[in-house]
Amino acid sequence: MVDNKVIRAHLESMAETKYKEFSQALIPGSRPILGVRIPALRNLAKEIAKGDWEAYLESAVDDTFEEVNLQGFVIGYAKACYETLLPYIRKYVAKINDWSLCDGFCATLKIIKKHQDSFLPVIKEYAEKDDEFNQRFAAIMLMNYYLTDEYIDSSLRILDSMKNHGYYRKMGVAWAIATAFAKQREKTLDYMRDGHNTLDDFTYNKAIQKMMESYRIADDDKIMLRGMKR
Repeated sequence: MVDNKVIRAHLESMAETKYKEFSQALIPGSRPILGVRIPALRNLAKEIAKGDWEAYLESAVDDTFEEVNLQGFVIGYAKACYETLLPYIRKYVAKINDWSLCDGFCATLKIIKKHQDSFLPVIKEYAEKDDEFNQRFAAIMLMNYYLTDEYIDSSLRILDSMKNHGYYRKMGVAWAIATAFAKQREKTLDYMRDGHNTLDDFTYNKAIQKMMESYRIADDDKIMLRGMKR
């Protein structure tokens, strides 16, 4: 069984003051930050995932950003079936209170690639909750795993349905729609046309801004998109 005091001491030994200051500015509203770089957290998570990772997760504490982030990475790296991991995924999502805990976790849940049909109702469930980070989780999961020919229509519908007023929900949806344009141009362009979406102006314009910043989108399209701003 992993000792939380040992983990905390190890995290503190890897902490960097300047990186802590950088992270605090970058991640407002987070738990207390120690200043451990993400690659170091991921390496530690991989080591924990090789052992009794369930015992670790059952006893893990949420005192700092790094301790929570570590849990998310362990869930992503654990060698277990989807059914075993789902309760841990749900438990982790309930702890998300900043964009970094959300986005890093989503990117690590590679198991969802093999269970898209099973997990889509879970995404819809979080999209329906009027909670800023539940909806961001739904948006970032769609962006990472569901912008395919098979799922693009349902993905755009779910993204359009989320209406929480939180800044990080709006930015998550905007990022997902911009990525959708790069991967599914025709359907996303049709969705962006007047009358085909119910996006608030901020989210709509942020999506276009992110499209125009993307190296994956052609210059001619960027000229067109500039003219579509509200």
